[in-house]
Amino acid sequence: MVFDEHFVLCCPKNLLKDVAPLLYAGITTYSPLRYFGLDKPGMHIGVVDLGRLGHMVIMFAKEFGTKGTFISTSAKKNQEAIERLGADSFLIIRDPKQMKLVMVGAPENPVEYLPMFSLFIGGKLEAGSCIGSTKET
Repeated sequence: MVFDEHFVLCCPKNLLKDVAPLLYAGITTYSPLRYFGLDKPGMHIGVVDLGRLGHMVIMFAKEFGTKGTFISTSAKKNQEAIERLGADSFLIIRDPKQMKLVMVGAPENPVEYLPMFSLFIGGKLEAGSCIGSTKET
């Protein structure tokens, strides 16, 4: 394969398995956290997903000095989120007493109705991010 050198990062072979997650899941989560100013100590970040991306968000949250909450549909994942992945708290999305408005990720089908007025109140926003730049990486 031939690559443009501006898009290639060199990594010692013995570190590749440790560094590889940062080159995909890491930069995919790091970039929007920094872009939206969610890297300030004292903030609280919520993430839906116990997979690689969600785990990276919690790891960055700890490094930034922020708190991290995993948001899930199932209470079964609580122990893993707190004990294994290091989240500060756990929120069950189906419990109306715990849940407010959260929407991240790309829905499988287009969103036909987005409550725009609810976004306007309090200056909320809907945004997206694909992946970070080579410089950020």
